[in-house]
Amino acid sequence: MKSLFVAASATVLLFAAGSAAAQAPKPTPAEAKAFVDKAEAEIAANSEYVNKSAWVRATYITVDTQWLEAKAVAEQTALVTRLAKEAARFDGVAVDPVTARKLKLLKLYLVLPAPDRPGAAGELATLASKLDSTYSTGKFTYAGKTLTLNDAEDILASSRDPAELKAVWEGWRTVSPVMTQDYARLVALANEGAREQGFKDVGALWRSGYDMEPDAFAAETDRLWKQVEPFYKNLHCYVRARLNDKYGDAVQPRTGPIRADLLGNMWAQQWGNIYDVVAPRTVQSSYSLDKLLVAKGYDPIKLVKTGEGFYSSLGLEPLPQTFWERSMITRPQDREVVCHASAWDVDDKSDIRIKMCTKVDADNFYTVHHELGHNYYQRAYSEQPYLFRNGANDGFHEAIGDFAGLSATTPTYLQQIGLLDAAPGADEDIPFLLKTALDKIAFLPFGLLIDRWRWEVFSGEVTPEHYNDAWWALRLKYQGLTPPGERPADAFDPGAKYHVPGNTPYTRYFLAHIYQFQFHRAACAQMGWKGPLHRCSVYGQDAVGKKFNAMLEMGASRPWPEALAAFTGESRTDASAVADYFKPLNAWLTTQNKGEHCGW
Repeated sequence: MKSLFVAASATVLLFAAGSAAAQAPKPTPAEAKAFVDKAEAEIAANSEYVNKSAWVRATYITVDTQWLEAKAVAEQTALVTRLAKEAARFDGVAVDPVTARKLKLLKLYLVLPAPDRPGAAGELATLASKLDSTYSTGKFTYAGKTLTLNDAEDILASSRDPAELKAVWEGWRTVSPVMTQDYARLVALANEGAREQGFKDVGALWRSGYDMEPDAFAAETDRLWKQVEPFYKNLHCYVRARLNDKYGDAVQPRTGPIRADLLGNMWAQQWGNIYDVVAPRTVQSSYSLDKLLVAKGYDPIKLVKTGEGFYSSLGLEPLPQTFWERSMITRPQDREVVCHASAWDVDDKSDIRIKMCTKVDADNFYTVHHELGHNYYQRAYSEQPYLFRNGANDGFHEAIGDFAGLSATTPTYLQQIGLLDAAPGADEDIPFLLKTALDKIAFLPFGLLIDRWRWEVFSGEVTPEHYNDAWWALRLKYQGLTPPGERPADAFDPGAKYHVPGNTPYTRYFLAHIYQFQFHRAACAQMGWKGPLHRCSVYGQDAVGKKFNAMLEMGASRPWPEALAAFTGESRTDASAVADYFKPLNAWLTTQNKGEHCGW
């Protein structure tokens, strides 16, 4: 796992105009290659120390571990920023393709670059660590009890009392207003650093990581959203009508936006927890994965072992013993930790781990398969040069585990691993597809808007006093959602979502929700599957696994279209795979929505 916030403070040598240095000969290709080789070695030597500092802080949050992580990150930031600036010397040099790609990736290594002046790297690192820890240790009081985010999520998922939902939804958002000033300062510092690196702002830097120009990438995400937007609006219309049936006009009107706290998830990014409210009236699902896991005696370790078994069935090597010794699989009771699930590659070689507060339920069953996808990807590209030890793009890194998850949630797979005695018939396809769409399709606009908001913040289009208004304008525009009540003047609702204070770019998740279906469609074709895509499981398909791993082993060594083509035969992102997968459901939703006034 590479550090997500890197900045710099380096000594600047000033040369007078006309000096001998200013007249130095243009660097040679050999000098550029030597520079990159040395830079890679320096960053790699520093990486394990930074990763272990970050791991300790994430699994044992104290003032001291925050200080240690901030110090380690600041030192790495200074190193990488200095090297990124030095790399500019080789702009225009006719280097070989490998060196050219490494020079580019070196400049993009910094997710949050700091200005090149004394103290800036340390300040940025301290702010980043503080924001992450403020979120992770956040608590609030409800009904006389102190609740963590995990507690609040359980209530949002299970309660059907709109007053309780509103109180808990608003309660969690009392944690984030304290972040506003620190976040604004972090944005100012990182933007200054990005401009020094030659980018317009941090948003432009982030959009430059996709083997195309920043504006072209923004247009590409618009294109993909237009492919899936009609289906999302169809789902939104159906869910809103069922919520109206459940709660009545006073809570959820039959037209207009949906109240965000009614959708079973703290951020309304996935709606699967309210399946009981929106389930088809004429046919029911004959099983509950939550109940199956409990009935079969699953515990958190068995969940992770099952995920490992999926990847082993594709011919991939088992996880190393150190994974089981060093991972944090359940929430410790004696200390504060970052519960947000994540996968780590601590030494950029074989020390792979996950960090989860695992519970035995369907969501965690899926999450385990997802997080392990990161680990198997990390191990597959570990033989690449250091700067290529990453995903083809960050969307690929998220999509690998999601691809596994598409198989892992099918009744076909549940039967293959003994959780179901027999897969249900085709009459249960609509319930299954609806459950899947409530998570996968409902997520798409959310996956897009997080960074849309940050792009506006980084560009200066949205200033701190308008952070929250801009946030809800986007949530209305893309998701068709509204808060359950008027928001306080000091609200900072973006900070109530981990990836904002955690400074993790988010468009990767939107892309992953497209790529995973493209991967799945291609894999099912490779194995000769003739049935509907939503019934296809690649479990046990060794030939698919070989081709899949060949893509993983490429890492970031080639542009992502080449990696995509290596596995799917296609070189362009194509959301038609989403439509193919959900075709029966979309037709069913259209029928259900007759007479409704869809849109908001």
